[in-house]
Amino acid sequence: MPKILVIDDQPAVCVALTTLFELHGHEVRVAATPDEAMAAVLGDELGAVVQDMNFRQSATSGEEGMELLRRIKAVDPELPVVAMTAFTSIAGAVELIKAGASDYVPKPWDDQKLVATVGNLARLRALEQENARLLAQRGRARHRLAERHDLAGLVYASDAMHEVVSLAVKVAPADVPVLITGPNGTGKELLATIVQANSRRRDRPFVKVNAGALPDELVEAELFGAEPGAFTGATRLRAGRFEEADGGTLFLDEIGTLSLNGQKKLLRVLQTGEYQRLGSSVTRKADVRVLSATNRDLPRAIAEGSFREDLYFRLNVIELTIPALRDRPEDIVSIASHLLDRLAARAAGGERVTLGPRARHALVEHDWPGNVRELENRLTRAALVRKGETIEPHDLGLDAAARASHAPGAAPAAHGAHAASSAPSAPSAERLEIERALVEARGVVAKAAASLGLSRQGLYRRMDRLGIHIERKLK
Repeated sequence: MPKILVIDDQPAVCVALTTLFELHGHEVRVAATPDEAMAAVLGDELGAVVQDMNFRQSATSGEEGMELLRRIKAVDPELPVVAMTAFTSIAGAVELIKAGASDYVPKPWDDQKLVATVGNLARLRALEQENARLLAQRGRARHRLAERHDLAGLVYASDAMHEVVSLAVKVAPADVPVLITGPNGTGKELLATIVQANSRRRDRPFVKVNAGALPDELVEAELFGAEPGAFTGATRLRAGRFEEADGGTLFLDEIGTLSLNGQKKLLRVLQTGEYQRLGSSVTRKADVRVLSATNRDLPRAIAEGSFREDLYFRLNVIELTIPALRDRPEDIVSIASHLLDRLAARAAGGERVTLGPRARHALVEHDWPGNVRELENRLTRAALVRKGETIEPHDLGLDAAARASHAPGAAPAAHGAHAASSAPSAPSAERLEIERALVEARGVVAKAAASLGLSRQGLYRRMDRLGIHIERKLK
């Protein structure tokens, strides 16, 4: 139990209060003068202070107690202080609270109320100190990790992300395939960059490919290259991605949407390290470390027959799973502040805007189906439409989002760690992104695909998998 400091010049009062608090499990320290009290405040770890307001028999003004209260608050502003005296007025009590007292108790006191008041304040103080210690430990752990490793500018505050990043830098030198999973917009490409930056191949090529954007008929040419004349329009030699990444790292994003034909061709080169350019019979070798990422539940895709099990095990020697943003709320404000700094740096005048308290609360309360990507979009919007220097919830568009989520017939949002990694939550964010792109493109699939960085065929494959029918959605 937290320690209580009792400050009173009357021995009988000190004995009575010591007995009372010790009966309720508190350790008690006693001081008879302001100087003794300050020595205890400076030298001991206290949960709360119960102090008299007068320290001489003839004193009744409370000035001595007020001065001591100010001295205590100057040394430790967060230390709870309960003032006790038989000589004061309502105006004096108000002045005590203004000076920093947590509460005021008249003499003679009510034992039950006094123990409850002081005990609650002391427990709250202990909880705040423990939280501060934990935050400091987390901060030191993050700082040590950032000192030893290249974190590629990643911003986080949560234990969940610290575990993921710690594992990423641990496996980075191992030169084994890594599969990064998590919902859309959580930063899978950035985590892949961290693995590359801390690997033995950090100074070698780092080639990124959006596998979901590869048309089935061009998979082979894109990954392995093509000789002139290998297909219609191939007028010159084309180096493939494996050739470009030789000696370095190849990052295959959206691997879960690669066609079965593309999966077959990829598996062959992963098994043998050999490939042939399209239109060539010359076998080439590739020394490439493969990192891949997906928002799909690949074991479910394997069960459904849309993803090869043998390829899954080739890619998934180590799996790094990034939690959804809603499952690590400690990260939200930190990331938001970082993004606002970045927006200010890009702005012509370099004007920096801040988040108001209501906006911070709204950010933490929002469900973030689009994760960090949605957060960045909303902050960009807010920076443009705000009327003052402080961003408010309506600038972020979160008032409308909250109303929509509570509208009749609205689907309930999934919560919890399991929801973040299960199949229903990941496609829901993906579906929202695709539907928004289709609406903005007025139903023109090619235009929507371009805005998403996909080929038209790649977008059609996603729409088919998610059950999105354009006639129904955009009629």
